[in-house]
Amino acid sequence: AYPDARSFLADDAPSAPGCLVLDVKMPGMTGMELQAELVRRGFIAPIVFLSAHGDIDMAVKAMRVGAFDFIPKPIDPPRLLKAVADAVAEDRRRRLGLPTKEALEARLSQLTDRERQILRYAVRGLSNREIAEALDVSPKTVEAHKTALFRRLEVQGAAEAKALLDAFGAKV
Repeated sequence: AYPDARSFLADDAPSAPGCLVLDVKMPGMTGMELQAELVRRGFIAPIVFLSAHGDIDMAVKAMRVGAFDFIPKPIDPPRLLKAVADAVAEDRRRRLGLPTKEALEARLSQLTDRERQILRYAVRGLSNREIAEALDVSPKTVEAHKTALFRRLEVQGAAEAKALLDAFGAKV
């Protein structure tokens, strides 16, 4: 917590993961001015704005510049907590270079039923031979399907596919 925007700019390490919760009206520099300065500096952490004085135009402008959410006062605590949790998750996703949930779902929708079966076994750590035996196919067939499904998911192998699925809690 900082008493004003200038203190934050002087003291904080903008490369740290997380999100900012800013009021539109703050002492000295406003929340909107701080957002503009952070954008100018290339700071990409999500911003959740709070305001008793905001209007639709202000909210739209903040969102266009990259705000994650704009919450009117009085604050609904569950809404604020969800916005912060979602903003932190978004920051983590961006920092790790992960796709959006929608992009992952689109990739998963491209898989055939057989590729999904093989992916389920692969992310559990089974070898091509073990997968082949379980599905009564050849190991070469398993390898061909794995190559195709890893290409569609845009991952390098089973470990990366598992990490991607785990990051979103996705099931195949």
